[in-house]
Amino acid sequence: MKCNENNYIQRLQRQKEDALEFIVDKYLPLMKGIAYKVLSPLQNEGIMEECVNDIFLSIWNHSKKFQGDANDFRKWICAIAKFKAIDYYRRTSNRKEFSSDIVEETAEKSAEDELVILEDKTELIQLINQLEPVDREIFIMKFFLGLKTEEISKKLGLTESSISNRIYRGKKKLHIKAEKLNLGGSLV
Repeated sequence: MKCNENNYIQRLQRQKEDALEFIVDKYLPLMKGIAYKVLSPLQNEGIMEECVNDIFLSIWNHSKKFQGDANDFRKWICAIAKFKAIDYYRRTSNRKEFSSDIVEETAEKSAEDELVILEDKTELIQLINQLEPVDREIFIMKFFLGLKTEEISKKLGLTESSISNRIYRGKKKLHIKAEKLNLGGSLV
């Protein structure tokens, strides 16, 4: 069965990936608009794109809790988008306020702290290397090189929604693998 206007909510609740793709295609402009409205004062496109990805991740993770019709669904995801964007705004604006404190703390790191950070980076790189080659390229471009989804899309010849879906699925895979390795922290 293929996802369409009549069954996408039920398919999403059954965790069918074609429903997520349908929702991304249908609601991506709306989610970007909500995120932009809240996060535009930060003037950081990367944070806005990461927020939009997290919005869709939250919709996916909490889809079983939704009850209602298509109009209710639209209101529900708009609420998720608004609160997720507010969370991102708070986190980012708090980081900016304390940036001088962070600089001082990093100057005082011990050799042991530096070693732990290096080991964490090594473990993260090992996890990313387990992804499919295309997903690995996307993750490197997005999170290590800081490229925007639009730029990645042009470089790889994929649609922006495809890139967003691959980032979502990749984060999910990395989270599961990190839990299995008992690395702690949250990648998603």
